[in-house]
Amino acid sequence: MFARTPRLTLRPGWPEDAPALTQAIAHYDVACMLSRLPWPYTQADAEAWLSRQPDADEVNCVILAHDGAYPELVGGISVIFRDGDHEIGYWLTPNARGRGYATEAGHAMLGIARYAMGLKRLRASHFLDNPASGNVLAKLGFRRTGEKLLHSVARGAEAPCATLELALEAGTAADFRMAA
Repeated sequence: MFARTPRLTLRPGWPEDAPALTQAIAHYDVACMLSRLPWPYTQADAEAWLSRQPDADEVNCVILAHDGAYPELVGGISVIFRDGDHEIGYWLTPNARGRGYATEAGHAMLGIARYAMGLKRLRASHFLDNPASGNVLAKLGFRRTGEKLLHSVARGAEAPCATLELALEAGTAADFRMAA
């Protein structure tokens, strides 16, 4: 699945992305805000993830920013099936934060979930010590449903997180380009 927004391209990761993916994600302040990312994160971890065949009911994309001279891998975004529901998750490399990329990529992924995957709702969660992620989810229309403890591999412990949900209602045509 591919999507193009004014400043971003969302596409599947390719094996040759392993060095850029490792450089973008291998920061403890990224890893500790994700539930399943190991720490330390190595190029071997990136190669393993990039070579993994995604399940039929999930979409995993790298986020490329193309508002500079050259496209740059700045993050990742996915819709996965976990615990009986589809869930959106995302991350950005530290120097790409604060530019609206997560919200822009999130809108594109919501379009993919709604129009390409045919989903009617999505769940999300964010660790409570990551309020910026909560702000992004609020901008995307997610509503808080509660709190739970979630294990973080990088932290090696459970941490409190907010749970959220979004109904994907039929709307107008997507405001980005998308291709399977």
